[in-house]
Amino acid sequence: MSKIGFIGLGRMGRPMASNLQRKGFDLLVHDLNAASVEALVELGAAAARGPADIAAQCDLIFTMLPATQDVEQVVLGPAGLTVNARPATVIVDMSTIDPKGTDRIAAGVKAAGMSMVDAPVGRLASHADRGECLFMVGASATDFARIRPMLEAMGTTIHHCGEVGTGTRTKLVNNYLAVVSCQLNAEALALSQSFGLSLEKTLEVIHGTTATNGQLKIAWPTKVLVDDIEPGFAIDLAHKDLSLIVAAANDNGVPVPVAAAAREAYNMARAASFGRKDFSAMVDVLCELASIEKPRLPNKQPN
Repeated sequence: MSKIGFIGLGRMGRPMASNLQRKGFDLLVHDLNAASVEALVELGAAAARGPADIAAQCDLIFTMLPATQDVEQVVLGPAGLTVNARPATVIVDMSTIDPKGTDRIAAGVKAAGMSMVDAPVGRLASHADRGECLFMVGASATDFARIRPMLEAMGTTIHHCGEVGTGTRTKLVNNYLAVVSCQLNAEALALSQSFGLSLEKTLEVIHGTTATNGQLKIAWPTKVLVDDIEPGFAIDLAHKDLSLIVAAANDNGVPVPVAAAAREAYNMARAASFGRKDFSAMVDVLCELASIEKPRLPNKQPN
């Protein structure tokens, strides 16, 4: 089996790459954080000197990076993949980035005689740890078939959304609802706290009506409501995604006033030093501002 390149071993990328290595794939990895690289080396992966080194040795390369400019630099930069990789190499970007950036990168990859897949990731870091990611894939049928075994090693749910660029755009639609839901939940539960209501009874009522949502019903009981606000998905990243959503909507002439308002709420949380906390901690930000007790379920422990 030929080596697979993996660039970007952050909170999501590291467990994803680890699952690939554990499940029999031979990885060549790179990250600016030496400790993350060493953790993969301990699992049997090889360490690369940089993207050019990976490009020279791998014809299938995954990237999981923080922002659009990072992906463009790694893929299209002078020491990047397109300059150094072999023709017919497939580059799979799993980052959440600007759709226009995905289009630019895909065009550069195609011009270099290679092909690109955009496969951003749904669900949280805890799902990545367990190999339970969800992927939204934009790819040709041929490339999708080629990368599917690797996606299956990292996740449990794979959606082929269409051609290149559809994965990134689907991710923004999904994250619009997920991130804004957290803000709505935060405001609703802060209001409940100010009324002095029972949190357990309030949740029981909400979950019995159409007011409920996946964040409040599934994610929050394992995070902020049991006093765990360490990031599964950080407020900083939620703000980044809302910024991408607002910009993409503006480019397409679609008004998204709720997204714009929510983005400023998340920016307020960042200003209050909550940026690196889980996005469910938005409720804690509001409760601190209102000087009311934070909502916590009794006799529960964080998972």
